[in-house]
Amino acid sequence: MSALRPFHLALPVNDLAQARSFYGDLLGCSEGRSASQWVDFDFFGHQFVCHLDESGETADPLRNPVDGDTVPVPHFGVILTMEDWMVLRDRLQAATVDFVIEPRIRFAGKAGEQATMFFTDPSGNALEFKAFASDSRIFEK
Repeated sequence: MSALRPFHLALPVNDLAQARSFYGDLLGCSEGRSASQWVDFDFFGHQFVCHLDESGETADPLRNPVDGDTVPVPHFGVILTMEDWMVLRDRLQAATVDFVIEPRIRFAGKAGEQATMFFTDPSGNALEFKAFASDSRIFEK
C-alpha cells in the first residue's frame, strides 16, 4: 500500500458553536476555513468539516454487536498510538464525557486486540478512538 493520504469527511451538526467547542477545545483540533454554515478542522491530520443542519431531524443509529458491546453505526475516528489514546482517554474522563462505550481493551489476548472508546459529539455523531500495541496489528487476522 502506498503512503496514506489525508481523508476528507463532512457531517451535519446542529450547532457550529458547540462543534467548535467539542472538536476545537475538547479534542484539540485546529480550525481551518469556515463560513456561516460550515467549519473545517484539522482532525488528526485529516480534513473534517461540520456542516450546519438546522432541520432538527435525527435518526436512531444502527447498532451492531462487537465483542460484547453494542457499537453505533455509522461512526468515525482515528487510530492513535497507545500513549496518545491514553492521554485522550484521560482528558475525556476529566471532562466527564458521557461514553457510549467506556474506554476498554477489546479482543483481549486475541488477534486485533485494541484499546477502544466510543462517544458522541453534541449533535449525536458517534466517534471511536482506538489504539493497538503496534500498528502492524491493525489488520491482523
